[in-house]
Order: sequence, then structure tokens, then C-alpha cells
Amino acid sequence: MTAGPGRDGGPLRVLVVDDSATVRQALGAILSTQRGFEATTASDPFIAMAKMVRERPDVIVTDIEMPRMDGITFLRRIMAEDPIPVIVCSALTGRGTNEAMLALEQGAVDVVAKPRLGVRQFLEESAVTFSDAVRAAARARIRPRRLGAQKRLTADAVVAPAPPARALPTTDRVVAIGASTGGTEALRVVLEALPPDSPGVVVVQHMPEGFTRAFAQRLDRSCRIAVKEAADGDRVLEGRALIAPGNRHLVVERSGGHYMARVIDGPLVSRHRPSVDVLFRSVAQAAGGNAVGILMTGMGDDGAQGMVEMKAGGAATLAQDEETCVVFGMPREAIARGAVDEVVGLGEIPARVLALARGCAPSAPTQTPCRAIAGPPSE
Repeated sequence: MTAGPGRDGGPLRVLVVDDSATVRQALGAILSTQRGFEATTASDPFIAMAKMVRERPDVIVTDIEMPRMDGITFLRRIMAEDPIPVIVCSALTGRGTNEAMLALEQGAVDVVAKPRLGVRQFLEESAVTFSDAVRAAARARIRPRRLGAQKRLTADAVVAPAPPARALPTTDRVVAIGASTGGTEALRVVLEALPPDSPGVVVVQHMPEGFTRAFAQRLDRSCRIAVKEAADGDRVLEGRALIAPGNRHLVVERSGGHYMARVIDGPLVSRHRPSVDVLFRSVAQAAGGNAVGILMTGMGDDGAQGMVEMKAGGAATLAQDEETCVVFGMPREAIARGAVDEVVGLGEIPARVLALARGCAPSAPTQTPCRAIAGPPSE
């Protein structure tokens, strides 16, 4: 897979800003293994800004803790003066995690983990996830503010195909949400709007391990529902959202008339771990018509096939519209496959989820029929 053209038709220009020469070298090496990228580096934001004057990058990858100027201040200047897609590259734990969450709130489009050198599998998977993050960032809609290719796997690698569950009238409802680039802020909008008696929610947001716990904790403080990083065996409960842990797949299983979350290992599926396809397939099998599936902003097609399976099982399915997406790739692909019942704006999603989960037929006049969104199927 190539990176795709930069804004002037040439390769994607990526500026890596980190005070660690080892990290700059590792990230540069990952980009150099694939065609279509042109990487430059800087050891601190002041050097980076001097290089940006000479040649504007398509994407900036920056650390948080750096000499002379920290990454948050650097990000705020970029967003205020000349918005450029920014990816935060940070440590997995401690202060770096919390500041990476702040960076997402301040306009960064994604967060990636700093490479752990010397672990072959990590570096190979980093080549996939990091390069995909850069591609997605290059296509993101930014608004001003004051190693080689891996075999692509499907959900079959984690959850075996099976017929959807027969819906039981007394079975609880479950809402399954998938998101990627731009999803952290989109999820905040949706989850903050849900009331305490909303159906149980399970979420896959593409994010490295370590960051998902901090993300869930921030949402828990701002939402009326409880939000936590999913643990193996958690019940899917009314008034609670479970966020898939970074680097682990999240599946849902039926337990009598209720649902249980399972957190499992496995390979990258649809280029991701956790994968929306894995979650959606498991929900289709466990809940069938007692589920609502939502696919939100993100690049690629993770979740599209899973949404096909949810719809086939009788679930109601929604996609975020192009206007409110940071990157429209994932919803567009699901729409192209005929998997989406309704295409709605971000602000409309909570009300539609509640109406559908409570058995109301689609009726809002502002909704857009899926057949009206006849765009190209890939992003």
C-alpha cells in the first residue's frame, strides 16, 4: 500500500519531532519501508518550525515532553496559526498518557505509541499502524482553533463465523460503536449525551494500549453514564460503556438474557487490534436484532464487514455523515456495502441510538437515506 499523494501531488511529507535520536531514527525507518512517504526530522519544536517555514509538511508527528517547548504548546501554535494534521507519539504510561489525551482534546488527530525497539513483532505491527495513522491524518479535516506490508486478516482470525443469535424479547439491548481517526472527540460528544438509563454500550476506538484506560477515565468524569476500560468478564450493563483496551480485541457473548464482555488476544484484524470487525461480528452473533451498530469517523474499512453482519442479523445500523467526520473512510465503506440503515450527523446520533434501542422506527426528518450517499467506496 502506498501513502497516496501529498497536497501538491507528490509524496506525503511527514515531519517527525522528538528529542530522542533513537525514536526519530525508528519512525523514519518505518516510513522509509513504504513508498509515498518523505520524512524529515527535528529534535525540538523550534527547529521544526524553522523547517516548516521552508517546506510545509502534510503531517506532523510530535512527542510531548521536549526541550525548549513542550508538545502541547507546539500543537496549540500549529492549530492557531496554520492547522496541519498532528499525530502525538508518546509513552504508554504515566504523565505522557494523560498529556496525550489532552493533545487529542486540543486538536491532534491521533495518538501512537512510541516504538519499543528490539521487539520484532512490535516493530512489524508498528509499521502497519503508524503508516496507516499518517495516511489517515493526511486526509483529516483540520479546523483552526483559538515495517513492510503484513497479511490482512479478517474477523475470522478471532471470532469464527456463525449465524446471528435469535433475539429474545427479554434480552437487554446492546449498542456497539466503532471509531478511528477523530473518534476520541466524536465519542465524547455521543457518550456525554446519553442518559443514565441508556442501553449498555461497547466501543472499539483504535488506540494503543495504555491510552484507552486514560481515555475511559476522562469520559467517566464527564459523562452521566459510567465509562470504563473493558475487563474480561465485565457485564454489559444499562448506563455503562465499555471501551476496548488498546492492543486487545473486545468481543461480546450472551450469558442467559444478558451480555458479557470478553477481552482476548489475537492478530491484527483489518489492520487493527482492537478491531471493529471483531466486535461487530461478536455482537451480531450474540445479540442479533437486539443490537444497534454505529460506525463513526475513521480511515479504512474496519467495521464495514462487521456492520454487514450486524444488519443481516437484524440489528439497526447507523453511520456518521461525511460533514461531521474527520475522515469519512469507515462510514463510507459500510454505506457502499449496503450495511447502513441511516446516515446521521454526529449531534443526532445519541437521540437516534435511544430511539432505536427502545424500539422506535426511524422517523427523524433530518436523516439522510443511505442510497443518497453515492460516493466512492474507498478512502
